[in-house]
Amino acid sequence: MHSFEVRGGKKLQGEIIPQGAKNEALQIISAVLLTPEEVTINNIPDIIDVNLLIELLGEMNVTINRSSRHTCTFKADNVNIDYLHSEAFKKKSGKLRGSVMFAGPMLARFKKAFIPKPGGDKIGRRRLDTHIIGFEKLGATYTYHDDGFFHLEGNKMKGTSLLLDEPSVTGTANIVMAASMASGVTTIYNAACEPYIQQLCNMITRMGGKISGIGSNLLIIEGVDYLGGTSHTMLPDMIEVGSFIGLAAMTQSDITIKGAGINHLGIIPEKFQQLGIQMNFNGDDIHIPAQESYEIQTFLDGSVMTIYDHPWPGFTPDLLSIVLVTAIQAKGSILIHQKMFESRLFFVDKLIDMGARIVLCDPHRAVVIGLEREQMLRGITMSSPDIRAGVALLIAALSAEGKSIIQNIEQIDRGYQDIDGRLKQLGADIKRI
Repeated sequence: MHSFEVRGGKKLQGEIIPQGAKNEALQIISAVLLTPEEVTINNIPDIIDVNLLIELLGEMNVTINRSSRHTCTFKADNVNIDYLHSEAFKKKSGKLRGSVMFAGPMLARFKKAFIPKPGGDKIGRRRLDTHIIGFEKLGATYTYHDDGFFHLEGNKMKGTSLLLDEPSVTGTANIVMAASMASGVTTIYNAACEPYIQQLCNMITRMGGKISGIGSNLLIIEGVDYLGGTSHTMLPDMIEVGSFIGLAAMTQSDITIKGAGINHLGIIPEKFQQLGIQMNFNGDDIHIPAQESYEIQTFLDGSVMTIYDHPWPGFTPDLLSIVLVTAIQAKGSILIHQKMFESRLFFVDKLIDMGARIVLCDPHRAVVIGLEREQMLRGITMSSPDIRAGVALLIAALSAEGKSIIQNIEQIDRGYQDIDGRLKQLGADIKRI
């Protein structure tokens, strides 16, 4: 198990390029199973979760040609379906929730799929109901066996009308892939409409699929008999972009985020501007100038600002931990309301140990009272509980006085590519031990 040793308090400077979007990659790479033809994917993030998914495809006999660190060509013309029901798959996929994304394309093309109990972050319940119910309404049947797998059969899948009980991103993606080759027309209302879903739908359309309503919460999918090869380029990772904005503010640094994918960020920049953070937009780059101080806005009636997560185009839950840690040195107070996951705010006890003024109201809400730079955070030894909280703790450590040790950094590596190497290029004092 590795750790980061961080000596904080240094102002950083320079340019940084966000990696390809992790959450998009898990869907797009799974979609290569929809066709026996070649699919080339560019801007793949070189991170643990994505590499594990690619490794799983290789063990299913998908041919993989990695022409560079960030470009792969896949050809799924000889898929070993039985591997998905093996102990080896169960063991590996248990580490990665993204493996559930194989079910949709497998049902569409091979009429059967196996889903192990999901793995990934320990941030609260992440149920599979939306996926399973969607598959059932398309005509698939499922049984849960003592072997730890959901067994799905889809020999009689046909289009239907679906109203999702929640706009789940992975659920929507899985149902879209399953419906892409089902006979007839499928309508999905209350569909997730994140840029990741838009990217997947556009990719399937280029493969010969017929999807309309892309970008809205009502998707209409006309099933086709065959999908062909294509090429696809991932968007920049919006979570990394938000993380770098928060990092710049907390460390009083001058940072330019190159190729930030501004048109796909939604309200993310606006939420950081509500914390008082200045930004300049130059083409597709975001420049965050060094700021001595930043002040949290209030609502028009003078009440305390609240930032909460909400399905797209609302604010992504993956950035609430970054907003929370960034607010620590702001002027003013803010209420952070994490609606979707009941355990995602529990990392604040480490921030309190560092000197932050935070009141954890309940598992979903925390009040941050800004320090206004009157005192620095102090370095401590802590452990990363999940991907996003881990980076929030890293940002806190980089802004703190003295040495911090962050343990369990494998969680951070799951979602952030060479984060220590890229931060060093900005002048951070960080090393892997």
